[in-house]
Amino acid sequence: MVSALTWIDRDAQARERTLRILAHFQEKESRDELGIGAVRDSLADRLFPGTSTIQTRLRYMLFVPWIYRSLEERKIPAAQFAKEADKAERALVARLKLADDHKGMFGKTAGAGLKRLPSSVYWAGLGAWHIRLSPFSQEQYHQRIEETYRLRGRLNDQQSQARARNDDADNGLESVLNWHPRLPDRPAGFPDDVTFALTRDEAEFIRDRLQLACPDSLLAFLALQGGEQESAFPWAHPDFASFPAAHQTLLHHARLFSEVMYGAALLYNVQLAEKANREALIDVHCTSFADWRDSLPLVDIQNWSLNQFWTLTHRDGHTITPQTRRFVEQWVNHICRSPDVLQNKDARALIENRERKLKGPRSRFASSRAREQWRGYSGTGRLAFRWHTVRGLLNDLHQGMNREDVC
Repeated sequence: MVSALTWIDRDAQARERTLRILAHFQEKESRDELGIGAVRDSLADRLFPGTSTIQTRLRYMLFVPWIYRSLEERKIPAAQFAKEADKAERALVARLKLADDHKGMFGKTAGAGLKRLPSSVYWAGLGAWHIRLSPFSQEQYHQRIEETYRLRGRLNDQQSQARARNDDADNGLESVLNWHPRLPDRPAGFPDDVTFALTRDEAEFIRDRLQLACPDSLLAFLALQGGEQESAFPWAHPDFASFPAAHQTLLHHARLFSEVMYGAALLYNVQLAEKANREALIDVHCTSFADWRDSLPLVDIQNWSLNQFWTLTHRDGHTITPQTRRFVEQWVNHICRSPDVLQNKDARALIENRERKLKGPRSRFASSRAREQWRGYSGTGRLAFRWHTVRGLLNDLHQGMNREDVC
């Protein structure tokens, strides 16, 4: 992967965009059947930057830099850095298993066989929140660590010489920091006796990073407001009416996109069940479709400005193709004319043709083998734009802000 990404060394912003995209490919929701992932992720990144659906607990945002900073302090050479980081993360996983709170713990069932370590999941988010100051991928970070040591050594020498001259000029050490200078100290004996409970100082540090790194996001706003998050969707938040207008507008568009694309996913499943001659599944998906149709906010959808929607979803790092725009717009047009599209031949053809173009010979409409491997449900959850993950992260933050004890 490094050789393929060496070109991004020249552009720190490009590096961060690429890291975010690579992180999205790891997400549980990243494989969507109708090719709307770029739209979904663009909205999610505006609402909740630095998050992903495979993140679990907030204190991992500190565990990872604590591990990496401790390795830097030991001046682990580049040739051993990745191996030592892997060993330290697995030691953390083993210690967390001894704690009472296992919710969201990496390796809870896999144990030593854990393949995806926390650092790979949180790396992009650490950069987005400006906790990680190094602009490099993990692999590049490992490879360049000795260059960091040399630069720090040179600056320390310059600082010593400046002191000898009674010169207190800034020596620029902060320019070679890989982690935020205000990163809270790791607990004594870390990772022994570690838990997921944030101390108040740690919670304040993360809250402050959000305010500075992504001040215009809903994530930063909710982090500042505090309180337990319990709503099923962000637009269903009990304090929605008091949100700033920009957040209300973005959530309005996100809600309508979620509503309309849920119907597309349900029709897709109906068509597949019919194609596979699975009568019980046909009944289940038709019932779900009818429930969706009957609860659809049709007036809101008919008044929805798709031009404004596309303007809001246009972001660096997310390429929304003309084909995707056309598919969404045609589907919305079908709904606006009549949401009862279950037997609409044009609507059905739109769904089938979209999936065929995306999957080619692996299309479930084209391949009997692909249909045999189909488990009966594909993309039947409503889009929440990572809210279920974010809700847990915010609740960890809230509990930390209200905690006085040392964890």
